[in-house]
Amino acid sequence: MKTQIIQDHNGMPTGVFIPIKDWEKIKKEYPNIDGRDEELADWEKEFIDERLDAISKNPERLQPVEDLFETLKQKI
Repeated sequence: MKTQIIQDHNGMPTGVFIPIKDWEKIKKEYPNIDGRDEELADWEKEFIDERLDAISKNPERLQPVEDLFETLKQKI
């Protein structure tokens, strides 16, 4: 897949161009992808920003999801 990143006048990424052949392949694999273009709600954006801020302040607290699964298995 040969994608192109579209940038604004400041060089910041604003979009991605995907060749139509590749887009058709993606749509076959993920038939509901056309409905995925809706904007996140403000509360979702704020939640993500808070989590990213917490991770940047305490990166040592970030653990692999496999560790969580292992802990959950032990509690069963």
